[in-house]
Amino acid sequence: MDIAEFARRIPKAELHLHLEGTLEPELKLTLAHRNGIELRETTPDEIRATYNFTDLTSFLAVYYPNMEVLQSEDDFFDLAMAYLNRASAQGVRHVEMFFDPQSHTGRGVQFATVIRGYRRALITARRTFGIQGELIMCFLRDLDPAFAMATLVEALPHRDWILGVGLDSDERGNPPAKFAEVMARARAEGFMVTVHCDIDQPGSIEHIRQAIRDLDVDRIDHGTNIVEDPALLREAKNSGLAFTACPLSNGFVTDAMKSAEIMQLFEDDVLVTINSDDPAYFGGYVGDNYVALQKEVGLTREQLAQFARNSFTASWLSPRIRDHFLAEVDVFLAAHPD
Repeated sequence: MDIAEFARRIPKAELHLHLEGTLEPELKLTLAHRNGIELRETTPDEIRATYNFTDLTSFLAVYYPNMEVLQSEDDFFDLAMAYLNRASAQGVRHVEMFFDPQSHTGRGVQFATVIRGYRRALITARRTFGIQGELIMCFLRDLDPAFAMATLVEALPHRDWILGVGLDSDERGNPPAKFAEVMARARAEGFMVTVHCDIDQPGSIEHIRQAIRDLDVDRIDHGTNIVEDPALLREAKNSGLAFTACPLSNGFVTDAMKSAEIMQLFEDDVLVTINSDDPAYFGGYVGDNYVALQKEVGLTREQLAQFARNSFTASWLSPRIRDHFLAEVDVFLAAHPD
């Protein structure tokens, strides 16, 4: 087994994955036909040709309109099943998946339609692919916090299907503290909390500081700019805070994968993980991100295994199940030494 195959196949968890970001062009065409939606593009290549983004804002301008093809419970089921199938082939044993209900309810799709499709896919995938997963409901930070609070209340009847809440979308002028009341209510309702602190955004360090101190987050998504503030980095490390880095998507919205920052965190024993973010748009699923980082910095098999261990340690699994998956990593490494 060469090291690329090792990187793809080693048992791992994925903790930073947007379900809506797994909408491949082929499935978009299928769903458009199913729902009677006329697209300007008629082939997958034509759809991919529209993916002209160089930063977070230009990416979101492509990302949200594509969701229009998602209409029915079966559409959301098919989207999640397609991702879970691909993820299982790249070593994923457990996934905690983001979904953005406001991007659907805001255009008239019922909350229950979205979550029932996703939940049904998780149940089916555990039986079909041997992969288990949970849902993290994200709030869109460029919308009013009152809408986020209303979405949280709407989600409460389905709380057993939702592990945690997150905060994503355009960060400009939308710091984490803007949603402190919503996140406090979510925590009081029993949800775990994570927040996107995207790379190289205006005020990145202040956003990370607010996430840690004002929102008391359990994880930070992206967040590698924290290396610019040694004192804040020590605070995060001492608290055991985890970071969900996404190498390939970093390379699309900035000029680099941020491999140096990821490795600085890794070598400083900060709990940093590798993930795929929006793989249909950024050209690779989670195993591909392991491979890309390995090629960039020359990761050894033991280092790849430690990233895999980090993914389970940073997850919101119970200790018993987490230990089971950690043992799987060690068995895999022993079976495929250098």
